[in-house]
Amino acid sequence: MMNTPKKNPLLLTLLFLLTMTAQVFAQGAKPKASPAATATGKVGAATITIAYSSPSVKGRTIWGELVPYGKAWRAGANEATTFTTDKDIKVEGKTLKAGKYSVFMVPGEQQWQVIFNSQTGQWGTNRQGANFDPANNVLTMNVKPRKSAQMTESLKYEITPKGFSLLWENLEVPVAIK
Repeated sequence: MMNTPKKNPLLLTLLFLLTMTAQVFAQGAKPKASPAATATGKVGAATITIAYSSPSVKGRTIWGELVPYGKAWRAGANEATTFTTDKDIKVEGKTLKAGKYSVFMVPGEQQWQVIFNSQTGQWGTNRQGANFDPANNVLTMNVKPRKSAQMTESLKYEITPKGFSLLWENLEVPVAIK
């Protein structure tokens, strides 16, 4: 006859409860409505990283409604979008020093304003709208939006050798970098 070790009922109960708790929490965890995302790429010798939260269209009209024309916007959801470059670059012909910046945009039907602000880490909006101090703006430029080649459900940024683009709904907002 084999001698089997005694089972500890307290230990078995604790293991059971731990397993059940983990399963309950795993089932209850919903994906974020606007998950964090990052775009990284090279423009010339510079490595560019854009960190943002990516909201979805979900059947809504984005431009001019959810994101109003003529008002500064955090260029994503949740925290303010950040833009990091490890080298000095030219954005739409203007010098931007190496560093980390918040990016805000002011959408318009024909033209958009892109704002690089030296304050980072802030929540993207407050009661007055976009949450930034204009005194910290280091670079502001205007760009022309265009109809995108395809519908983009979740906001995304793409970095190419020519710069970066914001893509969402049926719109692309390209920003040239050298």
